[in-house]
Amino acid sequence: MAEEIKTRYSDEELEEFKGIIEEMLAKAKAEYDTLRHVIMHNGTNDIEDTSPSFKTVEDDGANQLSKEEASQLAQRQYKFIKNLEQALVRIENKTYGICRVTGKLIPKERLRLVPHATLTVEAKEMLAKGGKI
Repeated sequence: MAEEIKTRYSDEELEEFKGIIEEMLAKAKAEYDTLRHVIMHNGTNDIEDTSPSFKTVEDDGANQLSKEEASQLAQRQYKFIKNLEQALVRIENKTYGICRVTGKLIPKERLRLVPHATLTVEAKEMLAKGGKI
């Protein structure tokens, strides 16, 4: 008998991935909230601030740099959160883990490391080289 080629992950496998994604999503949202707090409150002299109210030009530059870095990190984190949320939608639609280019199943090992992946490593490398699949 010919071996059946698997075209999608089972409901049990999808539940496993859902758990992984939900855990990552909770951590990502907590980190995003922390970054937003840094951006909103960085450089203010509120009652939590025990530093002197005067600042040097260098201090202002350092605070601005860290605020810009926090903003960039927050943007990346927001994108990551959206990608994880989209992965949950694919789980609900039972299309999770299927490469959007080749239609092949993305290996479980890859999905455990990058649960929002939509490409197999093969497809990603081909696209990076500018190749067509």
